[in-house]
Formats: sequence, C-alpha cells, structure tokens
Amino acid sequence: MGSITLSKVTKSFGEAQVIPPLDLEINDGEFVVFVGPSGCGKSTLLRLIAGLEDVSSGEISIDGVDATSLAPAKRKLAMVFQSYALYPHMSVKKNIAFPLKMAGMDPAEQEKRIANAAKVLNLTDYIDRRPGQLSGGQRQRVAIGRAIVREPEAFLFDEPLSNLDAALRVNMRAEISELHQQLATTMIYVTHDQVEAMTMADKIVVLRAGHIEQVGSPLELYERPRNLFVAGFIGSPKMNLISGAEAAKHDAATIGIRPEHITLSKESGTWAGKVGLAEHLGSDTFSRIHSDELGEITVRTIGDFAIKHGDTVYMTPDMSKLHRFDADGLAIR
Repeated sequence: MGSITLSKVTKSFGEAQVIPPLDLEINDGEFVVFVGPSGCGKSTLLRLIAGLEDVSSGEISIDGVDATSLAPAKRKLAMVFQSYALYPHMSVKKNIAFPLKMAGMDPAEQEKRIANAAKVLNLTDYIDRRPGQLSGGQRQRVAIGRAIVREPEAFLFDEPLSNLDAALRVNMRAEISELHQQLATTMIYVTHDQVEAMTMADKIVVLRAGHIEQVGSPLELYERPRNLFVAGFIGSPKMNLISGAEAAKHDAATIGIRPEHITLSKESGTWAGKVGLAEHLGSDTFSRIHSDELGEITVRTIGDFAIKHGDTVYMTPDMSKLHRFDADGLAIR
C-alpha cells in the first residue's frame, strides 16, 4: 500500500511545458524528497500527484490503480501545506477532526483517531486551544495531525518547515522523521533545502527545470553525483569545482573535491593559496582559500585549527575522493 508510479507525466501551462515527460517509482513506505532550486517544478510535481493540478499527458497510478483522473479526495492521499491552513476559530481538536466530520465518520471513530493523533504528536495537552495560542511548531503538528487521522496511503508535504525559525526547523525535521518510522507510511516531501533532503530522505529526487537529474539515496548522491548540477547542489558547503586543466587533470574538463576531502597545512601541499574568510563554527572551521591558479577553494578543518585572514597555506586533496566530469558536465566513472 502507498506505492506511486508516474509514467511519462507532463505538465504545461499554455505553451510553457514545466514538466517534460517524466517517469518515477515511489515504493510503499519510502520517505522520498523532491529537491531543487526555486522554479524547478518540485511543487508542481507534488500537486500533480495530489490531484490539485491536472496532468497534460501521462499516467499516475497509486497502488497499481490508475489515479490520473481521480479527484483529490479519491486518491487516499493527505497533503500538509507550508501555510498550515488551519481554521483560526476552531480548537486543535476541531481542526484535526474537520476532514473526518466532512466525510461523515462515526463520532466514536472520530474520537479514537483524534486521541491517537494527539498522542503521537504530543498535542494532548493543547487539544482545546486555538491555533493563535500555539507556537509555529505546534501549529505544524496540528496540520500533520489533520492528515494522520485520514489514515492515507501517503503523506504529501509541501515545504512544511519554511515558515519556522532555524531551531524549530531542526526539531521538526527530527519529529517528521520519527513520525515516518512510527507510521511506516509513504511520505513525499518537497523542499529547496538540500540539508533537509540529506537528513530526512530514504530516496532523493533532484529536479532542474522539470527534469529529474538524479534519483538515489542521500549517500549515493553525495558520493556519486551523476553530473555537475547534482555535484554542486548536494552538500553543504558545496563541492569545489575546478578546471581540469588548471588542476593538471587533463582527462577531465572539471574536477570536484569536497571541503572535507582536502587537508590543510602551513608547511607544504599540492596547491598553495591565501586564506580569505575563515568561519569558525566550534567543532569545524570552513576556510575560503584563494589560489591564483584554481580560484576560491573551501576547506573544512577541525574547529581549533589555527588559521587567520592572509595566511599562506597549502592544500592537499584526497585523490581517492576526486570527482571527474567531462565537457558535457557528466561524471566520468
């Protein structure tokens, strides 16, 4: 239950095709994250799955059944929006109960489902409060609770944490991941934040201009990016991308090396440079090193590595961690 298949799905608005023909398999129980820059089509793709937008061509099936023409309410999916979409005049309990009441569910069954959702989401003590009396994180949990009580085949999340501050985002990331473990239900999650994608997903779908650039586990995308776009998008700080000729790697147009795969020394090394900005973050320091030959290189070192603006330093890449790309931007294996 909860498997979703997209076969040659397209979406056009007028003459503009925003989703070219696209195929995607989402397995039952997976946590799948759609990630990519603004305007890449990830929210449109989610809305096509939800039935909030009609496909221009192609087929969407849910558990092997053609759902392409089904109304949203018939798809057995529950969507959690960025804006929470709560009714301000209703209590937490009534907000959670709303979809059940609209479906005409037996009151006793309603009470059972509401109590269970409130327990899972730690909302039992807030059940009689209104949204205006809750924190942003609590309001988001109410929105999730309203989805849980429907017992859907899959949950669809559209950038649900973008309205929260940094600390709450970290907490809610963990809570949603734990919820996925508890419910063992398919979840599809849209974000532009690749850190959210890396920390939450079983499978990441990287999108650019409506195209799928790569699908894989977080570690697979991190260690084996298919092309320059994925290499530059996945990872924080970003992978260093250097001209192959400048780095004396003439078999590649571009080489990539992640900040943590470069050793920094004040005595000797492969590449020389001067320290520009050094960001001390406690356990780690991220230093931007300017090299006349290679440009700006970001290097990750331990937090107490003594370094300051203007220092001459030497960088040595771990050659086993080097990524090579051809003139078309495709990875050379």
